Amino acid sequence: MKILLLEDDRILCESLKEFLELEDYRVDIAHKSADVFDLTFKHTYDLYILDVNVPGVNGFDVLNSLREAGDKTPAIYITALTDINSISKGFDVGADDYIKKPFNPEELVIRIKRKYQKENSLIRLNDIVYNPLTRELKKAGRTIGLGEVQQNIFHTLMIEQNKIVDSYTLMEFLEQPNPNALRVNLAKLKNKLGIEIKNIRSQGYMIENL
Repeated sequence: MKILLLEDDRILCESLKEFLELEDYRVDIAHKSADVFDLTFKHTYDLYILDVNVPGVNGFDVLNSLREAGDKTPAIYITALTDINSISKGFDVGADDYIKKPFNPEELVIRIKRKYQKENSLIRLNDIVYNPLTRELKKAGRTIGLGEVQQNIFHTLMIEQNKIVDSYTLMEFLEQPNPNALRVNLAKLKNKLGIEIKNIRSQGYMIENL
């Protein structure tokens, strides 16, 4: 699970990062709002953990901008703002949870595991994130649409990463099954997504994710 943590208190930020990494989460850190926009442009995350009072635009406006851009990544606010108006605003802009400072890092981990652990079903390949349940495909944070044939081929190869999928299985997705049509569709997939699909002679194809 990949987390983006926005916190301008560098000591607290590093402490939370270390604690979360002990739980096997991958954590990128941001100390100001501009860092969030840079990182979310380049990477896809499973969860945002956001402070409110940070340099640049505040954490509320950060999440509001992400939501307006179509980013539905779950978000938790961690903040010392405890008045009801602040809490309400946090949920209004699209937060999923709200933790008041100071807090025990174990509480944060418990909430993550109970509410967001299902995000581990995502399959990653370089800058590609694929949800095999919804079949949503994102490359560098942007949603990519595939036609039905290529979608089915890609789905099968992704869920069988590092395993050979025989050609006959993949050709079943074609309207007119034949090796040449399969190679054309695989070539289009490789060009569109910038991925390597290995041809294992006389056996089939596979996507390696080492």
